[in-house]
Amino acid sequence: QVQLVESGGGLVSAGESLRLSCLVSGNIFSPMSLGWYRQAPGNQREWVASISSSFIRNYAESVKGRFAISRDNAKNTVYLQMDSLKPDDTAVYYCKVMGTTHWGQGTQVTVSS
Repeated sequence: QVQLVESGGGLVSAGESLRLSCLVSGNIFSPMSLGWYRQAPGNQREWVASISSSFIRNYAESVKGRFAISRDNAKNTVYLQMDSLKPDDTAVYYCKVMGTTHWGQGTQVTVSS
């Protein structure tokens, strides 16, 4: 059974940083692309970043240059380093195994101005 568990969210001030982690269990990690999405109140869930099995990274324009996605295949974990956070980054952040319906439960990120 595939499970994704996010951690690392919290409340920070604008300009500060957070690092999200997502532990993936279920023998699905290494060959798959992984992604981070977010959903702010009243908005649809949107893609933030993804990383392929060959470590090719892609980012939404809104986070490019501020966020960095990485993965550690030995730990079955994908990370999202978020720097220079803005109030507009406030959302619930979810990790996903790309191309599947496997999602985590989400972790709240709140950025105060």
